Amino acid sequence: MKKNRKHYLKIVEWSAEDGCYIGRCPELFLGGVHGQEEAKVYAELCTAVAEVVALIESKGDKLPPSLAAKDFSGKFVLRVDPDLHRLLAARAMIEGDSLNSYVVKKLQTA
Repeated sequence: MKKNRKHYLKIVEWSAEDGCYIGRCPELFLGGVHGQEEAKVYAELCTAVAEVVALIESKGDKLPPSLAAKDFSGKFVLRVDPDLHRLLAARAMIEGDSLNSYVVKKLQTA
């Protein structure tokens, strides 16, 4: 079904290690589309996603849920060792941040 392929997350990023753009679709565990031109990698990725969706549907299997179409609350619970919790809280305080803001900044640069 043509509309299904549009709902999957398609990511194209430059890989300094590989020296090229890498395209992937996490929901379909699809990766390895690569090349020197970002737009071409994206186009190839879209084609690959369409082919995988068609294959899954032709087998009568259920398509995996889409991250792109999902609504996220912006919250998740993370369990950590109490000592790590204490360390993060102390570092946040030193930087004048709340623990939440500090951890968000760290996650954004990870």
